[in-house]
Amino acid sequence: MGLYQHVRELWTKPQANMAELWRERLIAWRREDSTVKLEHPTRIDRARSLGYKAKQGIMVVRQRVLRGGKRRPSVSGGRKPSKSGKKLNLRKNYQLICEERANKHYPNLAVLNSYWVAQDGRYYWYEVILVDPSHPVIKSDPHLNWICGPKNWSRVFHGKTSAGQKMRGMLYKGAGAEKVRPSRRANLRRL
Repeated sequence: MGLYQHVRELWTKPQANMAELWRERLIAWRREDSTVKLEHPTRIDRARSLGYKAKQGIMVVRQRVLRGGKRRPSVSGGRKPSKSGKKLNLRKNYQLICEERANKHYPNLAVLNSYWVAQDGRYYWYEVILVDPSHPVIKSDPHLNWICGPKNWSRVFHGKTSAGQKMRGMLYKGAGAEKVRPSRRANLRRL
């Protein structure tokens, strides 16, 4: 087995396989800011599989997002009782929210992809791979220069990353997914 396969096996059950390190990390990460720029990815195997390369123009950010909050606060008086539904069906997943917040923090970069690193009762942590589309090293890389086009600069806000495609239902094909493409909104307007 290669190095990355060993790392991947450790991350199948991180809380059991590296219990002390996991605990120390979460204690430290809770005290940090919600957006932290990293020197190296925490999960090198996952980052490499999603397109990360240790070169200029590529950056990794650990983004924290608060769990829960999917209930609308109740209001007192002045409303129709039937309209006071408290449960919200949020379409965005936590991973997409993390990607969007990281991109808002670094608006000159484009989101390539992201992956889960940790969670506890209060927070989720995702690491987001960001690419500088105006960097000459990225422009000369044949595997990454597709992101240099203007339509890909804000791809995270258009649901073009894998978390965004999952939220849009693009991972389903065939029977049962007829109303997904080109988009749910376009399908509604077709009527």
